[in-house]
Amino acid sequence: MKYAQMVEDALRGVVRRALNAANTEGLHGNHHFYVTFLTRFPGVELPDHLLERYEHDMTIVLQHQYWDLKVEETFFEVSLSFNKLPTRIHVPYAAVTSFADPSVQFGLQFEPQMDQIDGESVVPAGNAFAPMKVPEESGDADAPEAEEGDEGTPEEKAGEVVSLDAFRKKS
Repeated sequence: MKYAQMVEDALRGVVRRALNAANTEGLHGNHHFYVTFLTRFPGVELPDHLLERYEHDMTIVLQHQYWDLKVEETFFEVSLSFNKLPTRIHVPYAAVTSFADPSVQFGLQFEPQMDQIDGESVVPAGNAFAPMKVPEESGDADAPEAEEGDEGTPEEKAGEVVSLDAFRKKS
């Protein structure tokens, strides 16, 4: 039995359900999503200029200005503005490496779901998934909204991995 894979698949379902709720109900209050994904993962569709700029991974922010969000069983699509150009992206959930809603300090990290991506070996870093401690927001967001033209997260910044025990109810 591949329990780690089963758990990771279930947690990717959380991403799908959160995106679906945003699609049907909108984002209420301060909710917004940071979604990081592998740009060269099979099935990811990005324009060449974004693939050149983000050769490995990319973070998008879904908050104020995104359009035509489509949430399906195995992928999502969304239109964003990059350097004032409307752009449609297609992302399989298997390509997602992290998902966060900083407004409620919620985040998840995932391992790639395949051994090789475009000929490069991908070595899993341990657990199949790990909850991610979301840093508190300041005036300068780690990943600016895509419509500002500065999409992506600086490589030197990363989420911390924390134990599930921090989230469990104490008896």
